[in-house]
Amino acid sequence: MTDRADAELSAAETPPSPPVTVEDFEEVARGRLPQMVFDYYAGGAGDEWTLQQNREAFARWSFRPRVLMGGGFADLRTTVLGQDIPFPIMLAPTAFQRMADRYGELPTARAARSLDALMVLSTISTVPLEDVAETGVHRWFQLYVMRERELSAGLVKRAHAAGYRAIVLTVDTPWLGRRLRDERNRFALPPGIGLANLQGVEMPKPDQPGSSLAAYFGADHDFALGWNDLPWLRSLSPLPLVLKGVVTAEDTRLAVEAGVDAVVVSNHGGRQLDGAPATLDALPEVVEAADGRIEVYLDGGVRRGSDVLKALALGARAVLIGRPYLWGLAANGEAGVRQVIELFRDELILAMGLCGCRSVSEISRALVSPAAGVRGTDRGA
Repeated sequence: MTDRADAELSAAETPPSPPVTVEDFEEVARGRLPQMVFDYYAGGAGDEWTLQQNREAFARWSFRPRVLMGGGFADLRTTVLGQDIPFPIMLAPTAFQRMADRYGELPTARAARSLDALMVLSTISTVPLEDVAETGVHRWFQLYVMRERELSAGLVKRAHAAGYRAIVLTVDTPWLGRRLRDERNRFALPPGIGLANLQGVEMPKPDQPGSSLAAYFGADHDFALGWNDLPWLRSLSPLPLVLKGVVTAEDTRLAVEAGVDAVVVSNHGGRQLDGAPATLDALPEVVEAADGRIEVYLDGGVRRGSDVLKALALGARAVLIGRPYLWGLAANGEAGVRQVIELFRDELILAMGLCGCRSVSEISRALVSPAAGVRGTDRGA
């Protein structure tokens, strides 16, 4: 046997390295998921400019680490809406998780529960909200308001009865953004997967071009929802109300005036309006407008524990991750989700330690500055 053949045989017998970054998990997921499913999870709207900017925004800030600050491991404990959580990283609502794992949202919930993390469940989950609640995970419920208002009212009441601790109203989807990957793939739910929380509501059949999800939103979603509807929504339960999808000072001030409890600076993972600002770029403006009167969270483009630290330094109380744990779910089920959460947690501990932060309460705006050669990152701060 030649040396080259020996080398090829040796390489073939060498097991692949275990994932050590979010991107590693993504590559494993890419190899395991059908193209339509991978593109649905990974893709954004339009030319995917906002999707790209969400990630690039973190490179527009650099740390100002302090040294000789003493202390041991960083204390990550914090609270959201008065609820204790062990670290400022929550699981964002993501739809259709049974496309990534046969058991869908259940292994995600169990992984989060094993680490005491908080999970936000999507309205269009593929497992009923009551079944997710039975895992014992700390949980909030994300809400889409349908044209049939009683459907949405019923969801809120069910979530309250099942022990969810907040309602997270997604406000950036009056219409669904144009997602070209989904159109090209003629996205549709695989057989046997449905809208588990919406009895009697089905996704359109894939018998015409385009995305069936877009057709569903166009037919059933309430595009006329407005600020004057929030009192109705709040009347349905005593749960705190969080608005997900705020990126401007104007809407933040309106949220405060409406008595909302928190906002998530979010552009739907770059999946709605292509050309919307990166969430980290929008964060300082929202934090300034909130002025401590409501809590501010962030999602979008978070791929490292150091990204979490930058968001906290710019005023977020916590961040939410979405695609990263989906890659973990597709790669290795419950264990994969847990590995991804642990990865973020441990990287955050390391980043805080290297910056001289002994606890979340010590993180401040003084920890970051615009990266060299970058202008305009501090708008609104």
